[in-house]
Amino acid sequence: MRIQANTERKWLPLYEALASSVRLRVLELLAGQPMNVKELASALGLSSAIVTMHTKKLEKGGLIRTELVRRNGGTHKICSLAVNRIELMIPEKGDQPRPFQELSVPVGHYTRFDVHPTCGLATTERIIGQFDDPRYFFEPERMHARILWFGRGFVEYRIPNYVLPGQTLEEIEISLEIGSEAPGTSENWPSDIHFYLNDVLLGVWTSPGDPGEGRGQLTPAWWSVNQYGWLKMVRVTAGGTFIDGQRLSDVTLDDIPVSRNDWTLKIEVPKDALHVGGATLYGEGFGNYNQDIVFRTYRQPSGG
Repeated sequence: MRIQANTERKWLPLYEALASSVRLRVLELLAGQPMNVKELASALGLSSAIVTMHTKKLEKGGLIRTELVRRNGGTHKICSLAVNRIELMIPEKGDQPRPFQELSVPVGHYTRFDVHPTCGLATTERIIGQFDDPRYFFEPERMHARILWFGRGFVEYRIPNYVLPGQTLEEIEISLEIGSEAPGTSENWPSDIHFYLNDVLLGVWTSPGDPGEGRGQLTPAWWSVNQYGWLKMVRVTAGGTFIDGQRLSDVTLDDIPVSRNDWTLKIEVPKDALHVGGATLYGEGFGNYNQDIVFRTYRQPSGG
């Protein structure tokens, strides 16, 4: 697998992951064989906590993948390389930024839902209603929610479609901070999170856990549970669907039915998934990234 990156800001997690001699050494070690955090820590002469921090950055950058494996009576997080090549494309003289339309959708602005405990919502100031009562997902104050979570089920968002007749859609990009939903928190709590666009399954990303180690950089001081997730970037192109630069599925733009008025984005953890670990969505004021769900459409101008 390879990553083709450029100077778009979405690649910052990749460049941050590479900007460390320790993390470069981790990549060198994993080139030999998959290793767990304890083995990496021993090889590096560092604590497991420090190595865990480095592997999280490498995973966020799309350079490694982690998998929970049962071994010798215990569960181990095994790290392995996700790519073997990175290409960096620097803009050339005369290159022009692609035109795009960007919309920021607060996590509480869903239009449909079917959620099951554990579940809940909160603004940056207070909890909305009570924990584990799906009725509060109907609460009008939900529009101000900046974090929501559910054990299984889905939330769906309707996003206006501003692509005009005569314009050619080149790419759809969705970015959000997301993780699984453990009762309390658990770093080892995998969840198969399904992404749908206009009722077409784009693919499934398995969140490795619901981290509780340290506080989210933006999470309010009064909040004591879900702290942060992972910033994920889903791109639908003419050549397939990718998450953080890695192929997620063979679904292309041509496979997505286009409505003149809107797009529907559904985020689901179905009850029959292999890992039913729920989902937590982090918006502005929670987690490590001060953003809501960002939806971009790249297009050619009319007549282009």
